[in-house]
Amino acid sequence: MGDAGLVVVALTIAVGLVGIVVPVLPGTVLIALGLLVWAVTTGGPAWLFFAGAAVLLAAGQVAMYLLPGRRMTRAGVRRTTLLLGAVLGIVGFFVIPVVGLPIGFVLGVFLSELARAESAGGRARTAWAATVVALKGVGLSVALEASAGLAATVLWVVGALTLR
Repeated sequence: MGDAGLVVVALTIAVGLVGIVVPVLPGTVLIALGLLVWAVTTGGPAWLFFAGAAVLLAAGQVAMYLLPGRRMTRAGVRRTTLLLGAVLGIVGFFVIPVVGLPIGFVLGVFLSELARAESAGGRARTAWAATVVALKGVGLSVALEASAGLAATVLWVVGALTLR
């Protein structure tokens, strides 16, 4: 692979890393596609680096769903609450592009927990506490996915420099 090809792969990976933090692009998928193109065009030992990076990305995907979900479940945040947050986040994304996603998510989680707290005789403080737990879970999820993406990127850089 020539220098121009490496630049294209590097840009694809960089856009993927941004896509992990800004949920407009499929970040992990872009990273994996960039690495796949590099492995196909480079061949040979590049496939070992691709396999290692793919394992890191897959582990990140599994961890980003399992760990925050367990924490939120232990804290009493229901899956229906997170679902409503996700739905309002998607609606918010289209109403207020990009910024509407987190705003809609927070509003959805808060309103769901507020309805639950009101029916149980609770207050807005209880709903806000659950919303904070959900936000921390989402933050942990993004951090786990970003860590996996960065680790895969470092592995690719090592592979690209080694096989050059």
